This record gives sequence, structure tokens and C-alpha cells, in this order.
Amino acid sequence: MGQDGQATTTKTTFNRETTVSIKIQADVSIIWSLLTNAADFPRWNSTVVSLEGEIKQGEKIRLKSTLDEKRTFKLKVKEVEPETRMVWGDGKGNRVYTLQPDGNGNVIFTMTEKIGGLMFPMYAKYIPPFDEAFEQFAADLKKEAELINNN
Repeated sequence: MGQDGQATTTKTTFNRETTVSIKIQADVSIIWSLLTNAADFPRWNSTVVSLEGEIKQGEKIRLKSTLDEKRTFKLKVKEVEPETRMVWGDGKGNRVYTLQPDGNGNVIFTMTEKIGGLMFPMYAKYIPPFDEAFEQFAADLKKEAELINNN
């Protein structure tokens, strides 16, 4: 998997998975702080209209995305491993964030979302592609984390 910020999507009959990975020249704590401060998301992340709630294990959050500004996604924070991994999701799928320091002062950020299930073929055509939004999310995170890191 590349670290170039290009998203890839794999589709099957019953699910779709989109992944993006990018190298960020910043301390892992800066990136983690950005990813876990819900109220601050819309400031630095151009793909998020609003994000309400606390990003803590077991909590529920409400996300409005530029992919469908009329819809509020009600998600649960399912897993949190500080500065390493976080999972949000609902009954249709999960989004996994991972941070992996490369030993050279950089962090490899990866975001993967897998949606699907037995009913997926019935509604798949109504779900817009995520590739462009994932690429923008990764680019926005990289820009903000590196800006903070260099100040």
C-alpha cells in the first residue's frame, strides 16, 4: 500500500472498502489530537461539515460530511488505542484510523472504511464514491499536522 495519499476502492457484491494512506511529517501526538477533537474537525478538515460528541470509546458521535450534507451519520466510537488506532462505525460499516510511526520522525496515517452486509446490493448504488473525500481528508490532516509540528 502506498503512502502517496491516493485512495483505492475494492468492491464485491456484499461490501465496498476504501483506503487512503499518507506520510505525515509530524509527531504522532499532534495527529492523534487532531483526530480526537470533534469540535475542531470542521476547522481543518474540508470534508467535514460538523462533528458533534466526544471521540472516546463507547461514545456516540454525529457526523455531517460534504458527501451528503443533509444526512447526519450517527456513529459509535468502537475502539480507541491512543496514538495508534481508532474505529468508528454503525450497523453498515466501520472506519478505521491507524497511526504508525516510521522511525524517521514521520507517521503513516491510514484510513479505511468498509461498508456492506447482506442488504448492501440493495443500497450500494446510492452511496457516493469515497475516494476523492478520503484523499482530501488525508491531505487536510497532513497539512494541519505539519503546520502545527513546524510552529
